[in-house]
Amino acid sequence: MKYVTITTWEILGGVDFDLTMASVKEKRLPALKQLGASRVQVIRTSERTIAAISEWPNRTTRDAAAEFIERVRRDVRTEDHSRMTGEMLGEVVAEV
Repeated sequence: MKYVTITTWEILGGVDFDLTMASVKEKRLPALKQLGASRVQVIRTSERTIAAISEWPNRTTRDAAAEFIERVRRDVRTEDHSRMTGEMLGEVVAEV
């Protein structure tokens, strides 16, 4: 069963949004794909916030990547000048 994580992020004040997104597109998204994510989307939710939606083939694949993901999240504040503000995750129970 597909598994999805949704994380919300705030770009720190004084940081160029486009530069941060360039880093996310160049490093973070490909890394998630290499870890097994089947799809990753980033949605701009305000001038300084984004939501990242990662779809995984199943929970097992996501859980196998969890340690690496947590390590990257610790580095994101200094490297991408952003901070995670929330996370939701779970199995997909319906879709069209």
